[in-house]
Amino acid sequence: MNPCEVSWFSALCDDDYEFLGQPDPALRSSWEHCRDIVLAAESGGFDNVLLPSGYALGLDTTAFAAAIAVLVRRIRLLMAVRIGESWPPQLARQIATIDRILGGRLTINIISSDLPGETLASGPRYRRTVEAMQILRTLLDGKPLDHQGEYWNLTLDPPRISTVSGRCPAFYFGGLSEDAREAAAKGADVYLMWPDRIGVVRETIADLRARAARHGRTLRFGYRVHVVVRNTEAEARAAADRLLSKLDDAAGAAIRAKSLDSQSAGVRRQAELREAAGGEGYVEDHLWTGIGRARSGCGAAIVGDPDQVLAKLDSYRAEGIEAFILSGYPHQAEADLFARHVLPRLDHGPLAPA
Repeated sequence: MNPCEVSWFSALCDDDYEFLGQPDPALRSSWEHCRDIVLAAESGGFDNVLLPSGYALGLDTTAFAAAIAVLVRRIRLLMAVRIGESWPPQLARQIATIDRILGGRLTINIISSDLPGETLASGPRYRRTVEAMQILRTLLDGKPLDHQGEYWNLTLDPPRISTVSGRCPAFYFGGLSEDAREAAAKGADVYLMWPDRIGVVRETIADLRARAARHGRTLRFGYRVHVVVRNTEAEARAAADRLLSKLDDAAGAAIRAKSLDSQSAGVRRQAELREAAGGEGYVEDHLWTGIGRARSGCGAAIVGDPDQVLAKLDSYRAEGIEAFILSGYPHQAEADLFARHVLPRLDHGPLAPA
């Protein structure tokens, strides 16, 4: 198998806990706390780190990325950008500038968001996202832009500041609906999946490969999942149970409802997995859905000892996954455990350009 990129997650959106659903002031999103997670991920040997974005929650991602870029020396940043909140030419200039500060190590997580206070139907929203990706790619590839579309009519020279490579950074993009899949096939570089049964992962990869081929393109594939790794399987399961030991179901539902993507197809699929899981929350070997009781979005974790977690990751790699975005609770502590017990045994490195 090819080497895989292994990323961690910095909790910019008020999503760090010792006990899920129990806010802890020491783990609340702040410059200091999220900075420390990124620096721990770099020192632990991770290749990249996702900087998530939420309109109502936590820190501004673009400002945080610019600030942390001067403090890291090796790790890449996967900066989430909410398309509904950005003017694409301005966003292209921001991306190029941060990539320069970072020394050419910026990657982009495209989120097909609404404008704050506005709701677009799925089809128009994803069409707007495809247009934005086309505009960004043209400008960040250093080409003049003559774009006459449904949402933007722009004739522009490229920004004077380019990325270090002179090329557009890789676009990581996720979404499960029909509209989202087509948008990924038309404009993304890395299609991100949330946790699911291995057979569904296989089917999704085959579907997206076929869609991309119809547009004369190829895609690479990433997998976003939590991890709970301990010396033994029993200890890992106990740690997972401990995470939920103080969760009130009403509080968990309120946390899920806060997210702007709480009604998306992907979130509905995570709920289906929870409902299909057994009494202990495992939907297949070592894939635990309990985390989804207290967060929207990615709602399952790989739980086990180091050998089991490694084997589970390798099973996804065998299906074609080349990039993992991992997280755990609390984020800094779990990053250290994964970095010590699993990461040195993975053949990993930054995802090379296609």
